[in-house]
Amino acid sequence: MPDATALDQATSMIEKAWAQPIEVLEVLAVRRPCDDPLLRSAMHIRTALAITDNSAAVHQDRLHALTRPGYVPAYYELERIVSSAADLRVALAEGGAHLQAIRRVIEAREASSTADRGPAASLSRAAVARSGLAPRALGQVPDQPVPAAVVGSPTPAPGLRR
Repeated sequence: MPDATALDQATSMIEKAWAQPIEVLEVLAVRRPCDDPLLRSAMHIRTALAITDNSAAVHQDRLHALTRPGYVPAYYELERIVSSAADLRVALAEGGAHLQAIRRVIEAREASSTADRGPAASLSRAAVARSGLAPRALGQVPDQPVPAAVVGSPTPAPGLRR
């Protein structure tokens, strides 16, 4: 059996992180993108990885066809061999970058889920609650908008001009 492709690795990482099959996650990412933006991000990266993975497979097949056993490539085919090999390396590097990006999204998801349960989360919720009870400036009526600050002088400054 051939090695797992980058797309297979990404699929298993996403399924493991969200504990659901990829088909269900694809539907959730499209229908309710605001519910889990990290899932949507991971699915976008996975889509880009699918394109890159397909591109790598095409370049690899072309390279295998040009270098098959018993076949002697013509002189003009040497450039195609070199080009296909370079394109394959680029596609594999892009696939690795996509996998790394999915790993980072999953790490961010795990970090945010542990941060919601830690003491820092309760402290931040308390700070937000206190900020609503902060004393108002003297003379300011509640729910009254604050006047805008003046950015520049409305009249030109006196002096010499060039």
